[in-house]
Amino acid sequence: MRIDTFDPAALSDAFGIDMSTIDLPGVVNLGAGWGRVAPGRRSEAHQHDEIEMFVIVSGSGEVVVDGARHPVAPGTVIKFDPFETHVLDNTGDVDVVFVTCYWREPRHAGEVAVRTGRRRFAQRPVFVFSTPPTPNGDLHLGHLSGPYLGADAFVRFQRMNGVRAWHLTGSDDHQSYVIAKAEQDQSTPEQVAAHYGAEIARTLELMDIRPDQFTVTSTDPEYREGLRDFFAALEASGKVTRQELPALFDRETGQYLYEVDVSGTCPSCAAGTNGNICEECGEPNNAADLVDARSRVSGSVRRGSLARLTLPLHEFREVVAAHHRLGRLPARLRELAERVFARKTFELPLSHASRWGVAPRGVDDQVIWVWPEMSYGFLHGIAALGARIGETWHADKPEQDWKIVHFFGYDNSFYHSILYPVLYRLAFPDWEPDIDYHVNEFYLLDNQKFSTSRRHAVWGKEILARETADAVRFYLSRTRAEGERTNFDREAYLATVGDVLIDGWQGWLDDLGRRLRTHYDGVVPDAGIWTPEHTAFYARLGGRLAAVTAHLGQDGFSLRAATAELEGIVTDARAFAERERLLAGASGWQSENRTAMALELAAARLLSRVATPVMPRFAVRLAALLGEEEAAWPSTVDLVPAGTRVDLTGQVFFAAEPSAAEPPDSAPREAAPDSLPWFADIVRTTLGLPAEAVVADRTLLELGASSLQAVAVQYQILERLDLDVPVSELLSEQNVDALSRKLAQAVAA
Repeated sequence: MRIDTFDPAALSDAFGIDMSTIDLPGVVNLGAGWGRVAPGRRSEAHQHDEIEMFVIVSGSGEVVVDGARHPVAPGTVIKFDPFETHVLDNTGDVDVVFVTCYWREPRHAGEVAVRTGRRRFAQRPVFVFSTPPTPNGDLHLGHLSGPYLGADAFVRFQRMNGVRAWHLTGSDDHQSYVIAKAEQDQSTPEQVAAHYGAEIARTLELMDIRPDQFTVTSTDPEYREGLRDFFAALEASGKVTRQELPALFDRETGQYLYEVDVSGTCPSCAAGTNGNICEECGEPNNAADLVDARSRVSGSVRRGSLARLTLPLHEFREVVAAHHRLGRLPARLRELAERVFARKTFELPLSHASRWGVAPRGVDDQVIWVWPEMSYGFLHGIAALGARIGETWHADKPEQDWKIVHFFGYDNSFYHSILYPVLYRLAFPDWEPDIDYHVNEFYLLDNQKFSTSRRHAVWGKEILARETADAVRFYLSRTRAEGERTNFDREAYLATVGDVLIDGWQGWLDDLGRRLRTHYDGVVPDAGIWTPEHTAFYARLGGRLAAVTAHLGQDGFSLRAATAELEGIVTDARAFAERERLLAGASGWQSENRTAMALELAAARLLSRVATPVMPRFAVRLAALLGEEEAAWPSTVDLVPAGTRVDLTGQVFFAAEPSAAEPPDSAPREAAPDSLPWFADIVRTTLGLPAEAVVADRTLLELGASSLQAVAVQYQILERLDLDVPVSELLSEQNVDALSRKLAQAVAA
């Protein structure tokens, strides 16, 4: 017998609270200890491979497990599964004292690690954000391969697993790069944002990327005041104050310089950079600390100072570290945080002198910097989505149970993973946002960065069409810049589509269809006798399913790895078919031959399911040819039901380049004379409907329009008619003909 009692003198700091060890001589594979959490304190968020159990001895508070809060009091026993992120929070007036026991069960830990609903993804709303693009140009393949394809595939996979997940993005209209483009085009920022915002929306649609919420920051009627409220909360915290700081001005014009208007050498890594962020090392600068600074306006700068609303970021190292323990954070971002917080002080301006943007209340000479603005934009997007789908989500009252997932390029890492958690803490002190971060590196073209401003790019519209979307998505996934920079090469793209997709995948499915028709009259046979080779192939397919599931899941998301597994399914199936065809006509092996055919069709069925997040058009078509309608993610490798008639011969699934486009006026005109003859065509084109589709008597919602598609229609109306029609009106109960007549009347007036 051994008795251990709680001894405050034996406690020492661990996990942010006080802990001591309970010695258990002779006990194997079991650890134990005492813990104490003082009033108002909480343990650090953490997870581990052991099973752990808390027994609350005294005090009261809450235990937080993957974002969910549960009350605890004396006598409460809590068991944590491996890898559950947990926190013990003392919300009472006296110490919480508890006993912890922990032990390892490797088999159980392995099972938990591969669960698709891990970290309560299946129990709470999941908001997946791709960084809103800057509307100073259309989207190129560098953009598309990163946040937008990543977020789209992520959401598709989660939905197939029953998760309530949404993809949200928008148009980052207030960027300084929009002003620069307007000056270059002798236009206005409003016109530039509207024009390129429409082009961006069309390109996303061509890529089969349809966000559930697309916020246009310069025209959304509720956005501006909501942003001002958010910024006012930052100022009310007492941490965001007006401070005089060094600044740069153009020597000839006196123009204040930041971001696109100034360039120089990064003070951290000595690479060439523009103002405020270095794309090479990811670290921020304040423009005034650039080495050999040059003005875009005249080439020379004058150093001075300017009072701006400023955040002492260096004071929030521990806040950011605690936040980083909650969700998924790649080591690349943790290392960036270490470098940023190695600075003794870092006063970060949150406002800049500009004529384009949203001014804080009481300020008439500056605007809220667009990057802090974006942190509010994410919350606004959640609220706007909720209003449309009947949820009571509010931008000014973020909920603890929200799960947020960010997709962005490394050059945006500082803002997403360091600055935004600090701003959320200041605006909403009681909210602990649970955020996962997915970062991509630069995707290169001819081994140089894609660049909108330098026009060094392959634009999405050059290569995207209905028939090429899957091939482009496949190649961009296969070469995605995950953990390292990768390169787009047009010849390599064409070769991959030809060799891998057309000759490989399409060729295999065509051959499979021919053999099914020759030997079984196009009807799927029932499996017969299984050989050890059959069993091995079936197990191999199961391994591929497990691997692609892990690579598309929330913890190990990697489109490159997932695409390799999709290729592996086809490679395995073709090799299996080559081995088994030796006995295809043998009279004594009919039962085994039926099994071989059934297994090869099972491989096709598996491919049709697991390719969906990456290649949705191909997956849907293949599934339909196999008699499938279910869109759920498979948990097992299933045979195609015997007796199903299948015709895979002669099917064309892929193309590398767009075919010749139809003439723009080939669609029928059913609109009435007093309406706009082109409006129905815009609706068809934007919604991806056939040219012959009759749309006049249906609403946009009845036609399946998303918010992004409505925004695309809105932009085109603005371009053609200079009329700003609210998205809410486009998605109202008015049919297309009624909307067209209303627009015609507005023009006439």
